[in-house]
Amino acid sequence: MSTPTALVIGGTGPTGPSLVNGLLDRGYTTTILHTGRHEVDTIPDHVEHIHTNPFDIEELAAAVGDRTFDIVYAMYGRLRAIAPWFAGRTSKFVAVGGVPSYLGFAVPDLLWPPGMPVPTREDAPRSGIQENEKTAKMVASEDLVFEHHPDGTMFRYPLIYGPGQINPREWLVVKRVLDGRHRMIVADGGLTLRTAGYGPNVGHALALVADNQAASAGQTYNVADEHCLTAAQTITVLANALDVEMELVSMPAALATPARPFQAADHTLHQQTGVDAIRFDLGYRDPTPAAEALATTARYLRDNPVPAGSITEQRLQDPFDYEAEDALIEAYRAATADIQPLADSYDPGFRDRYAPGSDDWRLVEAKN
Repeated sequence: MSTPTALVIGGTGPTGPSLVNGLLDRGYTTTILHTGRHEVDTIPDHVEHIHTNPFDIEELAAAVGDRTFDIVYAMYGRLRAIAPWFAGRTSKFVAVGGVPSYLGFAVPDLLWPPGMPVPTREDAPRSGIQENEKTAKMVASEDLVFEHHPDGTMFRYPLIYGPGQINPREWLVVKRVLDGRHRMIVADGGLTLRTAGYGPNVGHALALVADNQAASAGQTYNVADEHCLTAAQTITVLANALDVEMELVSMPAALATPARPFQAADHTLHQQTGVDAIRFDLGYRDPTPAAEALATTARYLRDNPVPAGSITEQRLQDPFDYEAEDALIEAYRAATADIQPLADSYDPGFRDRYAPGSDDWRLVEAKN
């Protein structure tokens, strides 16, 4: 039997090296196609590189020529042009989209009750032009993939983190630690769930398609870490990895405006996509647990800080205005100082029946 071949369009971002190395481990002769502007040392030297513009189908076509591949992963470039061009040039086409294609991601009020269902599964309603032009185009791209590759597979990416991420949300915590900042405002207790995926974990999930081509035929999958941490848990893990105990100052979402860059939203509704399908269809399990992956990310950013004022830092949209944050914290605490005693004075007598020392019958007798 001949050696199977794979083409990865992209391959040098946060998920690509794990995918490329996973294909190599499975015996695929693997080629990556990208611009060449960004090379990584986690891909072996013997891997072939095709340097061209993945956003221009004529340039891509000229670079690939008449070559065919057993499996093609389209992780980068203009998917609406790439998918039709590879029809007949591969027996398996795998494409990457994103969770914003779900209805309610951009405009939560389009759903009732407002907000995405928790968890959001792959058969949830998708976005349309009434929500957002960008998300509507993502949905159209998904449909186009299956129009030209009925046995193809689509992955919807969540927030990706880890080395190589161009928008490292974790920097918002790491920078505060490096600046000697030991407190951070969170909205509504920091209890919001937002699905995230560690780059190497997500790349591993994509590589599993090579082992499960029949099971994954015609399927769309959510992909992420198996366990979803709250915003507060995420911040705590990141700070702890740098030996800092971060004080989380909770405020109502309407007042916790400094928390919005880390939330990546101006609301605290959950955006949590379920990953049961890749667990059952592809046998996915996290190679690196979420807490360990976040700790690794924190130490990576500490050792490879985002340059102050850079485009990357500007994209994160956090002014790091600690003076303004402190003023808001002190004003909020002063305004609520007289409210807490009032709240403490009213106790409805509720006790969790499973709490230590709880006894339902004694509580009933006491009330009677």
